[in-house]
Amino acid sequence: MARKCLIAKSFMKKPKYSTRNHSRCPICGRPRGFLRQFNMCRLCFRERALRGEIPGVKKASW
Repeated sequence: MARKCLIAKSFMKKPKYSTRNHSRCPICGRPRGFLRQFNMCRLCFRERALRGEIPGVKKASW
C-alpha cells in the first residue's frame, strides 16, 4: 500500500526544478529500467513486445 501511495504522489506533484523529475512506468510504477522512447519500463516493454502489442518491434533472432 505504501508503494502505491508513493507512486500516486510522484505522479501528482510537480517538482520544484525540472531536473528533479523522475520518470516512472505508468503501467506498473517501476522507477528503474525506464525506456523513454516507449514510455514504459523494460519489463512492461518486453511483455508487450512478445505479445505483439508494440508496432515495429519484434524479437531479435540470428
